[in-house]
Amino acid sequence: MARLTLSTPLDVRVLAKGMSVGEASAAFSAAYPEAGGIVSFLGKVRPGNDVRALELTHYEPLTKSGMDDLARSALERFALDGILAWHRIGVMVPGDAIVLVAAAAPHRRNAFDAADFVMDHLKSAAWFWKRERRAEGWHWIEPREADYQDRQRWERR
Repeated sequence: MARLTLSTPLDVRVLAKGMSVGEASAAFSAAYPEAGGIVSFLGKVRPGNDVRALELTHYEPLTKSGMDDLARSALERFALDGILAWHRIGVMVPGDAIVLVAAAAPHRRNAFDAADFVMDHLKSAAWFWKRERRAEGWHWIEPREADYQDRQRWERR
């Protein structure tokens, strides 16, 4: 496995194909040997409810730059050593990885908060559109009210 060498503490990617979560996580951890805490979150396509596939599309001119801005905001807000935010696009099936967020910080709380902050924004204020395929066809998925509330709590902090 190649060691992750970063010229910047941001590793933000929009991926059209699968991601190697284990390799990404190991490389991210190795890139920040002085971090006191590294937190990661992996979001996957949920099985159940007759979901056969999930498709994510995005607005390419804004997606990567918006994710970069979000990661930069987390980096500054939580005094991180580094942040990783990878998001898939395309068609996925239950069990496939959709999103990987990792935060490295001198102390665990900042890493936990940063990962939570990034995910709350990706769930409700991102540049992705989701639809699920079930037996009866494709259905668009909108963020839930709870997703918006989760994001709003960061505005009060």
